[in-house]
Amino acid sequence: MSIVIFIVVIVALIVVHELGHFVAAKLSGMRVDEFGLGYPPRALLLGKKGETEYTLNWLPFGGFVKIYGEDPGTVTAQTQLATGQVADTRSFSTKSRLAQAIVLAAGVTMNLVFAYILVTGALIAGTPRVLSEDEIPIAQSMELAVANVLPGSPAAEAGLLPGDSILSAEDGHFVFTGFSPAEFMKFVTEGRGNTTIALSVRHGSGEKATLFARPETGIISSDPSRAALGVEVATIGIVPLSFGAALVEGAKLTWGATVLTAQGLWQFFAGVFTLSVDLSQVAGPVGIAGAVGTASSQGWGDLFSIMAIISINLALINLIPVPALDGGRLLFVIIESIIRRPIKPNVSQAINAIGFVFLVLLMLVVTAHDIFRIVG
Repeated sequence: MSIVIFIVVIVALIVVHELGHFVAAKLSGMRVDEFGLGYPPRALLLGKKGETEYTLNWLPFGGFVKIYGEDPGTVTAQTQLATGQVADTRSFSTKSRLAQAIVLAAGVTMNLVFAYILVTGALIAGTPRVLSEDEIPIAQSMELAVANVLPGSPAAEAGLLPGDSILSAEDGHFVFTGFSPAEFMKFVTEGRGNTTIALSVRHGSGEKATLFARPETGIISSDPSRAALGVEVATIGIVPLSFGAALVEGAKLTWGATVLTAQGLWQFFAGVFTLSVDLSQVAGPVGIAGAVGTASSQGWGDLFSIMAIISINLALINLIPVPALDGGRLLFVIIESIIRRPIKPNVSQAINAIGFVFLVLLMLVVTAHDIFRIVG
């Protein structure tokens, strides 16, 4: 079932991406020959409106838009005139560089907009997120999560990690079992002296453990006299938002997720080219399928959230200036704008082929790592 849900999610996200290209091309006056669900070979012609055919294809992993004159080597207006043909002004290659750039960037834009819609929907449906103190009394499924651990602090030396959940804390006299960061801080700092605290935690892997840490002064630079563990905690829980509040919070979360994803991709590809990439932080199709399956079993909010993250990743990956991706094609358009002439078709085709091989090899490596991680 997870595989089916994964395929549906991926198809939906790619169709949204291609819909962006489709709408932008139509609005730019370009001729769109085909809008396909899935990849060829063709299974069924669903219909035809104007010059555009709408098709269903046998390989169900996405979709495509066939814009006349978009592929390298397509006859351009100049070559048509030179051979005595009538130039088709609706060809991709005859439109302005700006129009071409807008069409190429439209898929990325649609994925980001769709991610915002999904995040907003997740907030309305209810999904785990950081809660304010005022929301704690009305929240569901709460956890006191570790957001950050100061290096060299008592919490770090005890083995506490970001992403852990603190289930309870005990110092021999008092027991803390709440979800409020303020109350946890009060438990740690008030009247504890140098008493060691036993922390019952659940790691991100799901494994439970008991860790021991003693609060120390001088940990917090802004308040060195206060005893602290050197850990930042936040309440994670579910509180559905109203439509208006979800629109505002959804924009903040989508922007934050986009920035973090961009930073992660930058570090990943920098690692690829310096041969220092950490594949443990990367999930391929197998890993993503598992995450989607898990999210779908936990409700609409979680499913929308994971779909939004994948949509943001799809958008930003497509912006990378690698041949065979939208970013690479945008780079070609920029270069052609500078040199004021089209790049030779055989050159662009060769570069695209190299880029495609690079992406396939990278995908194979990440997928193999996914499988070894599961088997191991």
